[in-house]
Amino acid sequence: MFATRPLLAKGFWGRSVDELKRLSHIAVNFEGIKGPSGPYQLFDFHSSDSINDCKTMSDVEIGGLSTSHLEWVRSAPPKPTSSSSPLRSRLAPPPVQGPPGYARFHGVISTELPKDRPDIKRTGYAAFRTHDRGRTVFGQGVWDIDPYTYLALRVRTDGRAYFVNVQTDSLVATDLHQHRLFTKKPGEWETVLIRWNDFVRTNYGFVVEPQTELLRQKVKSVGIGLTDRIPGPFEMFIERIWATNDAGEASAVVAAPGAEAEAEGTGEKRAEGGLKTKDGQKISW
Repeated sequence: MFATRPLLAKGFWGRSVDELKRLSHIAVNFEGIKGPSGPYQLFDFHSSDSINDCKTMSDVEIGGLSTSHLEWVRSAPPKPTSSSSPLRSRLAPPPVQGPPGYARFHGVISTELPKDRPDIKRTGYAAFRTHDRGRTVFGQGVWDIDPYTYLALRVRTDGRAYFVNVQTDSLVATDLHQHRLFTKKPGEWETVLIRWNDFVRTNYGFVVEPQTELLRQKVKSVGIGLTDRIPGPFEMFIERIWATNDAGEASAVVAAPGAEAEAEGTGEKRAEGGLKTKDGQKISW
């Protein structure tokens, strides 16, 4: 990932007011003592402006041919309940309102190498991420997800091997913490939960040692990438991203579904997400 400009949808004072509201809510509800009382919204795509607060990336930056696009999609209004009786129609509950919008992340993966760049040996990636949050009167804007167990994402994918990328305010600016976005039902909306402690520290696509815990008090950005290097089009949709302690919010908690490696002594399958160490060893969750 690369350094990006701060979020611009809200100015300095708008961000400061939002942070004051959040801190006041924590104080009034004694969340510092009792723990958080509900989920913590990190980012959503409910408005068209949300797209401006994200950055797309692909191997075009090094001469490749992969493309990466992020577009806002307005949700279709719910269909009214049909009824032959006018009275029954008036008594029927109103249709459930869904989110006003979501994002479409799409493009094409190409593994063709640039002809004028002999130093480039590998291409075939696309990604997007939120911009850095910008400063407030309380300091640099970051997400403090320390009180939460899970990262939650509401997504609909095409079944390809996407990664969730988390960047923190760490000493090494190019470090990323990554985890495979395992989904159960491609083509359908799902809520996926990933344990914050299961993210793996990487740098330029390789797992690095020593592994260090994600800096939970200073999360700068979240994003999704595709590095499976399978040529062809891709498409996924995402509505929102948040932190939570409630496993009941998920369609399924990520538990590494079916894969090539078996967990020792359990007979259970463990999934290999595509990440490798610099020695070529695959990482299993």
